[in-house]
Amino acid sequence: MSNDLEADFIVVGGGSAGCVVAGRLAEAGHSTILLEAGPADRNPLIHIPAGVRYLLNNPKAAWLDATEPNAQAGGRKLAWPHGRVLGGSGSINGMIFIRGDRSDFDQWAQAGNPGWDFDSVLPYFRSLETYRGKAGAHRGMSGPLPVEDRRFRLPITDRFVEAAQAAGYSFREDINVPQPDGVGYAQMNRFGRWRGSSARAFLPRGLKTGKLRIVTGTEATRLVMDGRRCTGVRFVTGGVEQVAKARREVIVSSGVVGSPKLLQLSGIGPAAHLAALGIDIVHDLPGVGRELSDHYGIRCTVRLKDAASVNEKARLPGVLWEIAKFLTTGTGALVTGVTTAMLFCRSREGLSGPDLQLLFTPTSFDQNRFGALEREPGASISVCLSRPKSRGSIMIRSADWRQAPAIDANYLSDRDDLDVLVRGFDIARGLFGTRPLADHVATETLPGQDVRGTALEQYVRDKGVTIYHPVGTCRMAPGGVVDARLRVHGIGGLRIADASIMPNITSGNTNAATMMIGEKAAAMIAEDARA
Repeated sequence: MSNDLEADFIVVGGGSAGCVVAGRLAEAGHSTILLEAGPADRNPLIHIPAGVRYLLNNPKAAWLDATEPNAQAGGRKLAWPHGRVLGGSGSINGMIFIRGDRSDFDQWAQAGNPGWDFDSVLPYFRSLETYRGKAGAHRGMSGPLPVEDRRFRLPITDRFVEAAQAAGYSFREDINVPQPDGVGYAQMNRFGRWRGSSARAFLPRGLKTGKLRIVTGTEATRLVMDGRRCTGVRFVTGGVEQVAKARREVIVSSGVVGSPKLLQLSGIGPAAHLAALGIDIVHDLPGVGRELSDHYGIRCTVRLKDAASVNEKARLPGVLWEIAKFLTTGTGALVTGVTTAMLFCRSREGLSGPDLQLLFTPTSFDQNRFGALEREPGASISVCLSRPKSRGSIMIRSADWRQAPAIDANYLSDRDDLDVLVRGFDIARGLFGTRPLADHVATETLPGQDVRGTALEQYVRDKGVTIYHPVGTCRMAPGGVVDARLRVHGIGGLRIADASIMPNITSGNTNAATMMIGEKAAAMIAEDARA
């Protein structure tokens, strides 16, 4: 490889959005270089959906970051893994494909971002996917990413859906229909039995054009600036620093942690903070690294009776049968990630939309071993805060690119978030107590039926976790970091395209919306290149 690389576009970060951007720009005829810090996605566990339990704490597939001590979450440093492999977090997540609520995107537009309301982004959601379910005007039928309904379903999942309906919630035949409330089965992005990441869906199409070059094992250290115009990227590979030059633009798609980090290292960000670290200021942009938002969740777990769960299928001898089914028919427990059904609901009356997402999983986890399942049959409902009010930040600690930034998640700093989760926990308990699901519940094992009131609040603080959906650190807004075409305010030749640009978090899993951002970004970049 030559010391310097050059292309029309440099994409920094081969994650959920970056792979879409790079693949689509190459398809549009533009020479494109994709830089990814992690390795290629060759680990077999990446492609087996059930392998997610072995990836989140694997340093060969994830950045194993942790938050700063969180005062309102028991003073804990929470584990914060995120993808460090081609495909990014979309290569190590639970593969849930959920767009979010119509109002999420309408609020983006109302915040001063024309072209990001739901009706405007729907075409990009549709062009992303080939939906394998019932056709409809809101679904795409010819995109690179296959999206499927449930391929594996234990009867206990049906009992959850039936219990939610018995409790008064409507059934959503297609969980991605623009309908705010209701219960339905999870959809997943996958190629048959295998994971369907954006790397697998979009990069092969770009490579076929001969216009795309992918360089893995490369960590960007800073942007190359000519005054206030970005002309390239400095990166390190094999201990050697090199430069990738962009004839047109650099697109940073390094994620909620990596994108603000790279901008700050390059002198773009809060001037006082950067100056204190000895970094020359290129542009004082206070929003870089601010407005961090994430879905925080807490689990309610029960022991099952007269019902099967994944627990017993994941150990000998049952796992041998599951492996055989996976390899021969593409069915069985190994084709599911984590969640099999979900409920969107409101914590109280008077809300304009759901503020809770309840994720049902036919598993229960060993609290003493990361990712390990209990031996006895069990099930869990994860109560997730859909519209958190708490905000945090991600700031570099020094001018050394090798040092991880400070992640101040600031969970539960707004009291309303705690109150919503407690009310959501009551809803989850109510579902476990509603027939026909209640017929199969032996006892509540976590936290236990006696944990209520202030003890339940403390449980939420002490045992809550990230749901791995951070957004917002390079916020799209007139006074934020990027404009509605994802151009960095005050800087030429530089855009950001990943979950960090979300003005507010979507009210469901964020990966589908992140890929949509990549799809829309690529279309806008190609359009501007033709102008």
